[in-house]
Amino acid sequence: MLGAFALGVIAATVLATSFISGIFGMAGGLILLGVLLVFLDVAPAMVLFGAVQTASNGWRSALWMRHVNWGIVGRYLVGSTTMFLLFRFVEFLPSKAMLYIGLGLIPFAAYLLPARLTPDITRPGVAYICGAFIITLQLMAGAAGHILDIFFQKSQLDRKTIVGTKAVTQVFGHLYRIAYFGSFEFAFDTGLPWWAYLGALLLAIAGTSLAAPVLLRMSDGNFRTWSRRLTMTIAGAYLVWGIWLSA
Repeated sequence: MLGAFALGVIAATVLATSFISGIFGMAGGLILLGVLLVFLDVAPAMVLFGAVQTASNGWRSALWMRHVNWGIVGRYLVGSTTMFLLFRFVEFLPSKAMLYIGLGLIPFAAYLLPARLTPDITRPGVAYICGAFIITLQLMAGAAGHILDIFFQKSQLDRKTIVGTKAVTQVFGHLYRIAYFGSFEFAFDTGLPWWAYLGALLLAIAGTSLAAPVLLRMSDGNFRTWSRRLTMTIAGAYLVWGIWLSA
């Protein structure tokens, strides 16, 4: 059973990261998973992370539902579902060091990709590839919000459509995460009381709701600039920590 300090840290992190994700559509999950891995083993951390992020992204989807591009979502799900079914036969469980390194490398890979190679999620066929690629990273490296973001960078979609559409795709991604890591032994042995799960879901919804007015006041330029600054700082810290754990 986790102590009061650990529960307090997790609760505060859930609220703060749901607020951050509610604004940028990413970054919050990167922080949350890193904190959960401090207190929990990989499989339980992934299951709890998936539950919280499902609530956060689900509520964000509801808030921005009228802005969601459902054509992109449908094509994305074809790719992600196909790849998920293939990975169910693999049952690979990454180590904590691998996850931290993956969390650190993914944002750098996303931002260092040459502009000419950046795909456009709205182009025919790209959403299928995106769905397959993102679910692979979510299961093998922990998080993939930053790679998902690069598929939207060249599109002409506005920030509300980007946040809403990404939220819907991420809901399915986190449900797949729960199904995948929940199949491992002791995956639900988190040391958390039942009411902590309920509290985490409510905090995720609260943080997402608080973020909506901020996103409305933010310009598209500031949205992209602050998203980049935040994620690169966190990614650098995780990369160093992951390398240290593997040494």
